[in-house]
Amino acid sequence: MASSIPEMLRADCKCEDMAKCVLGLKELDINTYKSLLEAGPMTAEQLGEMLSRERSTAYRSLQNLISAGLVYRETKSIDIGGYYYEYVAIEPEKVKQMIKNTIDNWYAKMNTLVENFDKELLGQ
Repeated sequence: MASSIPEMLRADCKCEDMAKCVLGLKELDINTYKSLLEAGPMTAEQLGEMLSRERSTAYRSLQNLISAGLVYRETKSIDIGGYYYEYVAIEPEKVKQMIKNTIDNWYAKMNTLVENFDKELLGQ
C-alpha cells in the first residue's frame, strides 16, 4: 500500500485499500468483516474456521472491528446454562458514512494546518 498521499493518488487504489487506511484496519480485518456480512452472525470459533485461522486470531480481528465500530457482539444464552457471543457486522451503508465522516474531519483538520502553515513554519 502507498505510504504518502502523492503515492496514493498515483496508485490504483481499491475501496478495501481506502477502508484499511481510513479506519486503521488490516487485510484480515477486512476479510473478517466481509465474512460476517456474507454469512451472518457467528462466533469467533466459527469465524476462525471460515477464515482458516485460529480462534484467537479471529477474535483479535473481531476486537479490531469492534473498536472501529464495524462489528458488535450479542450475548446468546445456552438452554442448559451459560452464554456465548455472536458477532454481527454493521450494514455497509453505515460503514460508508463512517468513512465519509472520518475523511471530512481529516480534511477540516488538514485544511486548518495548511492555512497556518506559513505562520507555524516561521514560528509566528
